[in-house]
Amino acid sequence: MILYPAIDLYQGQVVRLEKGRFDRMTVYDKDPVARAVRMKDDGATHLHLVDLEGARTGSTANLPVIRQIVAETGLFLEVGGGIRDRDTIRRYLDLGVSRIILGTAAVENEELLCSSLEEFGTAVAVGVDLADGMVAIRGWEEKSKWTADDFFLHLMKLGVRTVICTDISRDGMLGGSNHALYEKLISQFSMDLIASGGVASLEDLRGLRELGMAGAILGRAYYSGAVSIPDALKEAEAC
Repeated sequence: MILYPAIDLYQGQVVRLEKGRFDRMTVYDKDPVARAVRMKDDGATHLHLVDLEGARTGSTANLPVIRQIVAETGLFLEVGGGIRDRDTIRRYLDLGVSRIILGTAAVENEELLCSSLEEFGTAVAVGVDLADGMVAIRGWEEKSKWTADDFFLHLMKLGVRTVICTDISRDGMLGGSNHALYEKLISQFSMDLIASGGVASLEDLRGLRELGMAGAILGRAYYSGAVSIPDALKEAEAC
């Protein structure tokens, strides 16, 4: 299982939200580039970056910071938030970003999703953010018409290979991942699933690895000091 330490960007700073709420934001670092370098020094090989302003507005407000992180670390970077057209996808991939994540765009624009998969292949993933069994969009501030099961089936039929799935109710709460949700999804859908939201301990990571998750995103547990990257990597990569 691949470990993805997370950097959520807002106004050029590293932040974390609780349950996706912007009024429950904590600033953890004012220098995201230095933070990314420290993550690399701790052994991280992959990073998960989200432009929170982009997720809300469809902009690329933090693109200059992401460009610096690519240049300074050379790591595998997946980036999401505000990516809603192919020009933006190309811009990120031309920077050296390894994979982009379509969220709102994947829900609202099937033509974009299909054409992006055709042009960019496995460099395109989909972020599925769940709230009360429904797929949320626009920085988690709205619910779409899609249920989780229907949308996952839809993505599988379209040929999506990688899905980052977030249980919003668990995100930033240090209450543990929703293992029951991921177990159900793995049993029903043949895609590479990356768990996001709620990872709280090494035991949590162990459980996700044993379920067969392709990856897990490490956020607040890392920033709070509950889980270090070296220890998390050992658990994620254990045989």
